[in-house]
Amino acid sequence: MSLQLQVDATDGAARTATVTTARGRFSTPCFMPVGTRGSVRTLSAADLELLGAEVVLGNTYHLMLRPGADVVAKLGGLHGFSGWDGHVLTDSGGYQVFSLRPRVDDDGATFVSTYDGSRHRLTPEGAVDVQVQLGSDIQMVLDVCSPLPSPRDDIRRDLERTALWAGRARKAFLDHGRDDLSQFGIVQGGVEPDLRTESAERTVAIGFDGYAVGGLSVGEKRDETYPALEAALAVLPTDRPRYFMGLGDPLGLVDAVSRGVDLFDCVLPTRLGRHGTMLTSSGRINLRNQRYAADPAPLDAACGCPVCARWSRGYLRHLLGVNEPTGPRLLTLHNVWWTFDLVRQMRSAIRDGTLAELRDALAEHWAA
Repeated sequence: MSLQLQVDATDGAARTATVTTARGRFSTPCFMPVGTRGSVRTLSAADLELLGAEVVLGNTYHLMLRPGADVVAKLGGLHGFSGWDGHVLTDSGGYQVFSLRPRVDDDGATFVSTYDGSRHRLTPEGAVDVQVQLGSDIQMVLDVCSPLPSPRDDIRRDLERTALWAGRARKAFLDHGRDDLSQFGIVQGGVEPDLRTESAERTVAIGFDGYAVGGLSVGEKRDETYPALEAALAVLPTDRPRYFMGLGDPLGLVDAVSRGVDLFDCVLPTRLGRHGTMLTSSGRINLRNQRYAADPAPLDAACGCPVCARWSRGYLRHLLGVNEPTGPRLLTLHNVWWTFDLVRQMRSAIRDGTLAELRDALAEHWAA
């Protein structure tokens, strides 16, 4: 395996670590902003470098449709294509199996393109081939995520398909012989702890470079999320990265890290920013509120981002009000910076043995 993980410090089950790949290194806990179509919405690769991003997520389904994996490959893979030299992790299209409801059978999924209505077939092997063309440093296996709530029989069916597809995807990946790339397996099982345990055991038995927990944070209650997450983590090896897919709310990040999760991705910071909802040390604020029209204060006085250092709430609200494209970009910069800063605080707290105190302080403003 080209990917290696070295634990640097622990605080209970939480850990901060260094992940080494053929491309270089990144630190955990690690939040990965979502660049679905080869770009984090409103941000450039230069912006990501300024923010201190280490890993960016791309999406197999969207990129294979537009501009096409062959085009991306000809332009240097996702790194050359986007001008981003850091790590790239690509989802397999499994989330689109959840969100777009394609026709799914044991062999794969048949999609109708969201762009032009054309039909496309994605199999576990095909998802591997596309991601190799994209050149992602870490690729995910194609999986089936159960909507929640779902009958146990449906969750069982999706677990079985995920396990079947994982074995096929691993063989296809190894057949490529790309020692410079890594592949993660995905654990499913809904909110049923026993099914999560089974799925984790079957995924680990195949043997991957890292492991993800999928199919959570999709609308279930948090008191359902954590037992299912804990059941999976109890099985996943401690010498491999562990990735909670689709999690981005601040308190949820700390809670997951405290249970031993290393990696996260979510559109929440960027989506909220584009629409004027700001992440701050005092909780969320809706910048479109009239109360901020003449507010000279920065978005967050405790934030060190370049947006808070230069512009007022009143000015940024004005940009939103007149639909100036600069507005969503600046607000996205702030939200992503703020999220990265929270991750940095978690790393420091783990080293100091104070993660519980950080969680309590955060909960004063983010418990809801």
